[in-house]
Amino acid sequence: MDTFTDRFEGAWEWWEAAIEEAQEERWIRDTVERQVIKDIRAATNPLSGGRMAPFTEDSWHVRIGRIANWAGVLRLAARSGGWVLQPVAGHRPPRPAGMAELLSGIYAIGEQGEIWMRQLLKGELPPEHEIAKAEGFLTGPGSVEDLELFFYD
Repeated sequence: MDTFTDRFEGAWEWWEAAIEEAQEERWIRDTVERQVIKDIRAATNPLSGGRMAPFTEDSWHVRIGRIANWAGVLRLAARSGGWVLQPVAGHRPPRPAGMAELLSGIYAIGEQGEIWMRQLLKGELPPEHEIAKAEGFLTGPGSVEDLELFFYD
């Protein structure tokens, strides 16, 4: 089954696998990978005004749109480097893990945002606690927003 919980847990597992490989120096990012990470950060600025997630003051459309935007950015990033995004829900990350696994983990959350946006446009509200978890995964201390801090290369 592919629920938000499955995606969320898989996202963290794949993200952690890639970061562990980098920190243990089994994955050393090349120039393209470093630039792609910088470009992802620039393209996904949450425009939060310094607020911490969850962004409960914002409308549902803004909150979900902010999450969904990650999906498009990550698809473009994967294409630019020739990496293939893989489903993470219910799958263990392959080892060694690297850029494809990192992008796949983050993409799972962005893709969930796209699912929520389609539901929202039909008048269906996603669970508030799931939106908050996704926002926290992408934005704030220790999140994907801080991705550069996890690399020592």
